Amino acid sequence: MKYKLGDFTEFNPKESLPKGTVAKKISMDILQPFCRDIPSFTMEKYNGGAKFRNDDTIMARITPCLENGKTAKVNVLQDGEVGFGSTEYIVFRAISEVSDPDFLFYLICSPYVREPAIKSMVGSSGRQRVQTSVLEQLEIDVPPLDMQKQIGCILKSLDDRIELNNAINNNLEQQAQALYENTFLTSSAIVTEHISLSNLMDYAGGSQPPASEFIFDEREGYVRFVQIRDYDTDSHITYIPFSPKNKLCEEHDIMIARYGASLGRICFGINGAYNVALAKVFPKKPYYREFLRCYLSSRTFYEGINNKGGRSAQAGFNQSDIASFELDFPLDNDIVSNFEKIAAPMFEQRLHLKKENQRLSMLRDTLLPKLMSGELDVSDSGL
Repeated sequence: MKYKLGDFTEFNPKESLPKGTVAKKISMDILQPFCRDIPSFTMEKYNGGAKFRNDDTIMARITPCLENGKTAKVNVLQDGEVGFGSTEYIVFRAISEVSDPDFLFYLICSPYVREPAIKSMVGSSGRQRVQTSVLEQLEIDVPPLDMQKQIGCILKSLDDRIELNNAINNNLEQQAQALYENTFLTSSAIVTEHISLSNLMDYAGGSQPPASEFIFDEREGYVRFVQIRDYDTDSHITYIPFSPKNKLCEEHDIMIARYGASLGRICFGINGAYNVALAKVFPKKPYYREFLRCYLSSRTFYEGINNKGGRSAQAGFNQSDIASFELDFPLDNDIVSNFEKIAAPMFEQRLHLKKENQRLSMLRDTLLPKLMSGELDVSDSGL
C-alpha cells in the first residue's frame, strides 16, 4: 500500500534538551557510509543541533555528506536518553503503529529515499541541502508492519555478519601490527642498519582523466576508476576508458592517500585505475610488502606524513618526503622474509573477509526492493 513517507515516519521529532546540558554528541565526521553501528560519540554541552533517541535514523542532508552515504541508526543511547548532532542531520523516527525502526533505516539508505533526496537538493554549489518537505511527501509502496519487521530482521542478519567480519578483520590487522612491533621494534637481538624508507620502496601517483569521460555502468573498453571514497563504499562506482595513461592497481597493492583529511591513510582491496589522490607503493623486493604495509600503517608514518606541513596535505607528498623517513632495518633479509611468510596469509584472510563483506552488502541492497515488492517471499528467504 502506498504511503507518504511523512505518514509512517516522524521527521525531526521534538525533544527536550536544554542548552548547556551535557549529552552524547554524534558528529558528522565520525559517521561511516550507511553506518548501522555508530563507532563512537563525544560528551559535549548542547548548544543546538538535531536531537534524537535510540532507534532513530539520522541522515546527512548536505552535499557532499549525503552523496558519501552518511546515514546511521542511533544505537549508543540509553532508554529515554536524548542525544544530539549536526544541524545538517534529518532525523527519522518510526511511528510504532505503522513502521519498524530497522526497516526504516534500510529504507532511508536505499535508492527509494536517497535518489529523491539528492534530486531535491537546492542551494549554492558545494552547499546544497535536501528539501525535507519533498521527502515528507514522497510516496512509497510500504508492506504491512509484520512484513517490515521480517525484512528488517533479514537485512540486519546480513549486517551482523558484516560486523563480525569487520571485527575479525580488525583483530587480524592488530595481530599483524603486534607481530611487526615484536619482531622489528622491541627485539635487541636483531642487527640493523639505519636507512631511508626510499631504500625499501618507490611509489607512483595516479592519473586524473576529465569528468566528461566518466560512466557509471560497467562496459567493455572501460576500467574501474579508483578513488579514496571507494574504499568506504561502493555507492559511487565510476568507470573510465582504458588508456596507456591509466595507472593501475590491484587488490593486494598498498595504496596511500595523498591529500587533505585522508592524507596517510593506507588502503587495499580494489582492482582498477587509481586517481591522483592515491599513490601506489612498489616494494623494492617482493618480501618487503607486508613489512611496508605494517610500517606505513603505523602511527610513526601517519603522524610523520601529516606533520610535514600544509604542503603535503594540499599538494601531496613527494619523493623527498618519503626519503625523509628513517628507520632501523634488519641486515639479515631472512628476518624480513620470514615475517612476510607469517604476515602474508593474515593479509589474505583480511582480503577474503573484505570481499565477502562486499558480496554481503550487495546482497543486502539487492534484497530490499525484491522483498518489498513481493518478488521474494520473506518466509521463503532462507536467511
